[in-house]
Amino acid sequence: MKLEGRVALVTGASRGIGSAIAQRLAAEGARVAVNWSRSSEAAEETAERIRASGGAALTVRADVSSAGQVDAMVKSVVEGLGPIEILVNNAGCTRDRLLIRMTEEDWDAVVDTNLKGAFLCARAVAGGMLRRRSGVIVNVGSVVGRVGGAGQANYSASKAGLVGLTKSLAKELGSRNIRVNGIAPGFVDTDMTAELKPEYREEILQRIPLRRFGSVEDIARATAFLCSDDSAYISGEVITVDGGLFA
Repeated sequence: MKLEGRVALVTGASRGIGSAIAQRLAAEGARVAVNWSRSSEAAEETAERIRASGGAALTVRADVSSAGQVDAMVKSVVEGLGPIEILVNNAGCTRDRLLIRMTEEDWDAVVDTNLKGAFLCARAVAGGMLRRRSGVIVNVGSVVGRVGGAGQANYSASKAGLVGLTKSLAKELGSRNIRVNGIAPGFVDTDMTAELKPEYREEILQRIPLRRFGSVEDIARATAFLCSDDSAYISGEVITVDGGLFA
């Protein structure tokens, strides 16, 4: 139980990758706050799975693009579970459109959630981490933050921004023993990739050396590693988890 007794906040944890990360951290002993913004039922299902396995979890609602809601969320987690020692910025959204059809609202919605949300959450927990001189922040990005994606200018820009945020915060907070790293998943079997056309899925599979899409557990295991003392001398890195697609 590498994270025994530690308190972790995972944003966007009601389903998919976020839910898998929350459950994995709990399996390693962490007390986990499951953040959600749209589906209370899915968030509670994640929390119930954690509790059924003997872990501690609470659900907390917040739109991570709202500073007021983020601050209230962090306060609730501290009151309910204790000081936050691990933050996983996973909350994200997409509004894919070609540039000439992309609206300002499409741009703002994605950047505000994916990038501004990570900034607000990191800022909200940083004070406590600085006082305790310890903490871990993991930002969940995407390989498109490295290579771009047609029809995803907003999403790609937000994930590229997470790389810069990760590296900057690692430099800024490192002297207080706070590590900041990132995860860049490739194509992972989630609700979003399930919507891909079969011929496109097959084309992607042929380009992945491991010949499979990733699982949410693949991402959760890598995240748990970065949250644990096994990675105690790793900071400012973004680990790509894509089956070798962009190696």
